[in-house]
Amino acid sequence: MTSNWEHQFRNRMSQFEAERPLRTDEVALSIKARVNLGCFHRQHSPHAYEIIDEYLHSNRVELLNISFEEHESGPEILVYMAVTAAGLQLAASIINLIATIIKARSEGVKRGDSRSAPVDLIVRRMDKDGKFYEEKVLEFRYRDPVDQKVIEIKLKEGIAKCLGINEPEDSRNQEK
Repeated sequence: MTSNWEHQFRNRMSQFEAERPLRTDEVALSIKARVNLGCFHRQHSPHAYEIIDEYLHSNRVELLNISFEEHESGPEILVYMAVTAAGLQLAASIINLIATIIKARSEGVKRGDSRSAPVDLIVRRMDKDGKFYEEKVLEFRYRDPVDQKVIEIKLKEGIAKCLGINEPEDSRNQEK
């Protein structure tokens, strides 16, 4: 039986895909920054969202093929990712946005935003048969350093697990 949450997720993903249909080499994904406890939304994290909003505004051209969703538990990015023979291709602008969200959470807590619970970085997707996949790829406490290369590597590993594929050895070696 499908939970209400999964039904809502399926609807969000379907709406996202309807706005621009998938190309043959793409997969639609959700990348979520979810707090372990409490809230990470505009009302409780105004300083963080000030930073996130500034980033989204100044990079809107690069981020046209995404959907930025606000939830009480944290922001979610719906995105297309290219899956090619060369491996998984995730745009640098997406990695930058994710790093910005995590850094904004830390900076927001330092400036007085409520709750300093860790943030989990999660990758999710639904396959064409409606099966749900989720992988936790990283956990950040508000004082942890944010390394974009680590985020990229861990995201690709989590995405590969969600897709049930192994990244080509050459692709993994290039990232080290």
